[in-house]
Amino acid sequence: MSQTITIRLNKELAAWLEETASRTGVSQGRIVREQLEKAKMAKADKPFMRLAGIMRGPKDLSQRKGYSTKA
Repeated sequence: MSQTITIRLNKELAAWLEETASRTGVSQGRIVREQLEKAKMAKADKPFMRLAGIMRGPKDLSQRKGYSTKA
């Protein structure tokens, strides 16, 4: 390993990490690295997410003029 980071966890996350490491016999550092790898891969699986939040207009497109379901 070539990079070291320090993070602050709330009590709930710290307890989960400690309990998971104890239960599985895997180091806390390895659990964190595996979760980071999963997050990295999840982003790669969803390239369309780069478009999230850039669309303008009503959230429900049926609210646009001419698309009303009311007769």
